Amino acid sequence: MNPSPEFIAQHFPHLAPDNIISTRRQFLQRTGMGLGMLGLAGLMKPSEAQGAGSLLATAKGGQPLHFAPKAKHVIHIFLEGAPSHIDTWDHKPELKRLDGKSLPGGDGLAFGSPFEFTKQGKSGIEVSEVFPHLGKMVDEMSVIRSMWTDIPAHETATVFMNTGSLRLPRPSMGSWALYGLGTLNENLPGFISLRGANLPNGGTANWQAMFLPGRFQGTSVNTNAGDVNKIIENLRNQYVSLPEQRKQLDLVKQLDEMHNRALDRDSQLEAEIASFEMAFKMQTEATDAFDISKETPATREAYGIKAGAALAGARQGKKAPANPAEAGKRLLIARRLVERGVRVVQVFIGGWDMHGNLKDSMENRAGSIDQPIAALLADLKERGLLDSTLVMWGGEFGRTPGRDRNGQGDTAGRDHNARGFCACLAGGGVKGGYVHGATDDLGAAAAVDKVHVHDLHATVMRLLGFDHEKLTFRYNGRDFRLTDVSGKVVSPIIA
Repeated sequence: MNPSPEFIAQHFPHLAPDNIISTRRQFLQRTGMGLGMLGLAGLMKPSEAQGAGSLLATAKGGQPLHFAPKAKHVIHIFLEGAPSHIDTWDHKPELKRLDGKSLPGGDGLAFGSPFEFTKQGKSGIEVSEVFPHLGKMVDEMSVIRSMWTDIPAHETATVFMNTGSLRLPRPSMGSWALYGLGTLNENLPGFISLRGANLPNGGTANWQAMFLPGRFQGTSVNTNAGDVNKIIENLRNQYVSLPEQRKQLDLVKQLDEMHNRALDRDSQLEAEIASFEMAFKMQTEATDAFDISKETPATREAYGIKAGAALAGARQGKKAPANPAEAGKRLLIARRLVERGVRVVQVFIGGWDMHGNLKDSMENRAGSIDQPIAALLADLKERGLLDSTLVMWGGEFGRTPGRDRNGQGDTAGRDHNARGFCACLAGGGVKGGYVHGATDDLGAAAAVDKVHVHDLHATVMRLLGFDHEKLTFRYNGRDFRLTDVSGKVVSPIIA
């Protein structure tokens, strides 16, 4: 007896004619990967996006917290080139006494700092004269004077500070933070890196997600590109209006739903899906977030943004004064991004590699960040955001107490030093007016309560609510984490 089509459909649905016989159109519908990859899961209703592979199931939420978080956002100001700790946050009177004399151990001629240090704030932290504005904010800060790293080479140390890895490409600290915390604004990337026209040492490795899902990668933005419509390349479609784009995406949604049952989702596909929808949403949200002209003149001036100020001295034939406008613009954008829910903002500010001419160079570079960083801290505090935003700044390593190549006079500089440097933190659950650790009497190496780069990363994760040993991602058969197989939380700096 031949079974009826109704019997087959009821008891053997996979053998039903509709499932084993296809028209050419049906075949293309079921196998057309090209259009299917353009499907936007962000357009689907939650009820349509069930399952472990669904974008909406993970877009808003991150990983389970291990502790009550102290911070919800991070602004990481990276001073590329390695600023001298001896001339900024680590006063060394003994080194100044030995200035010009041979250093113990035959390490060249001592180079005492050309800058004076004074005690600032109620905490009495000693601060270099190059930071008059930041000196007024020390009661909000924790200064770690006992940092150390592994290799004093710019590219390696820069990537290490931003990823926790010396050799193999690993996810950046920002990507790990976003992976753990999840996003607060589906119209903006959760991790944004602000830089100048040139890529920093190590390039894109400093903000990449590597083996983490692609949606956790940082979005790199050149803030020197010009007006707000040029800062993010290809943000606006020059040929299709927003309503027309929305119609196109709605059509893609229908195509995606048609193909959804036949397609196996993977992380790369989901990253592409998310990027299409994010790009559409950013056309309105991002242009607003990056438009600092919407800030009051008083706010822009507080960050040091004054048109033409940097050229005034040069026109008179004098040494050009420090120009805080570049750093001020990035830090003001960083505050605007945090206000809009961006989890991690990375800010690169270069020019700190001072092998010679340290005095003039330090005055210039310190002057370029002093007012803007102080303004950022004050601005965040006034808006009630400092308690929930961890602000941290420093470089990839420190500088030697001796004169590089035994340089003389005002042209002297300092060489690379991996054994000792400083990092500063404020807000986000850290103690204010606190100094942790110390280098030796000459500033050559961390000597008391040493803090390795892995320790700093472990502490950042703790402030965000995570045990750095438990925030992991399985890849190639093993569990990876930001701190590799090391790292200890610096508990004394946590409020």
